[in-house]
Amino acid sequence: MSGTTLLCLMTLCNTFCLGAFGPLLPEIARTNQLADWQLGVVAGAFGFARMAAAIPTGWLAGRYLGSMLAASPVLLTAGLLLLGSAGSFLVLVLGRLLMGLAHTLGTVGGLTALLQDNRAPGGSMRLNTFEFAAMIGVLGGLGVVGVLPASLGWNVSLVIASSPLMLVLVLIPALRQRFPDTPAPTRRSGASIEPAADRPERAPAIVWMMFAIGVILALAWSSVSQFLIPVRGTREFGLERSGVSGMLMLAQAVDLVALLPVGRLADRLGRMPVIGTVVLVMGLGTVAVGLGSLPWFMAGCAGFGLGMAAWMLPLGVIRDHTRFEVFAWRTGLYRVGVDSATFVGPIVSGLLGEHGAGPFVAVVGIVAIILGARLLWPPGG
Repeated sequence: MSGTTLLCLMTLCNTFCLGAFGPLLPEIARTNQLADWQLGVVAGAFGFARMAAAIPTGWLAGRYLGSMLAASPVLLTAGLLLLGSAGSFLVLVLGRLLMGLAHTLGTVGGLTALLQDNRAPGGSMRLNTFEFAAMIGVLGGLGVVGVLPASLGWNVSLVIASSPLMLVLVLIPALRQRFPDTPAPTRRSGASIEPAADRPERAPAIVWMMFAIGVILALAWSSVSQFLIPVRGTREFGLERSGVSGMLMLAQAVDLVALLPVGRLADRLGRMPVIGTVVLVMGLGTVAVGLGSLPWFMAGCAGFGLGMAAWMLPLGVIRDHTRFEVFAWRTGLYRVGVDSATFVGPIVSGLLGEHGAGPFVAVVGIVAIILGARLLWPPGG
């Protein structure tokens, strides 16, 4: 089994629990009697853990890649069991924190493994294939939760929908063998031997632009899928668990259909125009989800899903402008911004409540529109 196939199988099985969580959010609030701000904290704890762990895991990925990939499913299982215990508010938060840490290990480790060799062709395609596998897992979790009877309870449904995670535990020896630890950073022939001087080196403007794109994508994803669609769909449009799952599955299905074509187009036409186009569409969809009536809400879910097809591409641009010796470090730094947004989105939405979250998400969408237009029509372009 190739390294890319193994990584895709890992992320496929790891993300079932991500998809299963969103539709269960209203039931978690009712069953555990959580206020909106508490619900936002539970949802946002995942992103907080990812944010806190991003730089350490970026550093570790360059040295202990195999150990990181092996630890990811173990911690994810522990967090899932804590969350599935349906315990107190603090227990739920702890479970989400562990799950966020586990996903950081798997994501940063997987991306580092995929992009270690920048000379191989089809870099955008590999990135989007990895994301494609993750989105199949999210869609699978949504689908399973949507068909399970509500009588099972949200916690039992969550554990059942997340069961493919057990396969990754079986794959741990293969991950360790295929991606061994390398305590001493490997240097390519002819590469600079001054890694200590790389960290203070100023990143070019395009790298900071990609950081901004990554942050806005993460902010939109966390605010929309982890809070607004479940809450607005249930309370304003009267959708049941299956209906909320359907809205989230619509976004994921569009994302899946678009991911591989978008990756191929990025390899052929260049990443910049492709990123600009899909981020622009995502911004329009996010505004519709935040403020639109039910038909616009549904159309917004589709536009939001299309925009998510660009999720991995900014990191490919960053890789193009980053020396090999510090790529793992810069990946971790990038993930700090992305995961901070993943944490902030549900927290702010929960604090604003049902009526304030929609306008907040619309503002996020407007910023995405501006960034997408900036990439498509640069000053003087």
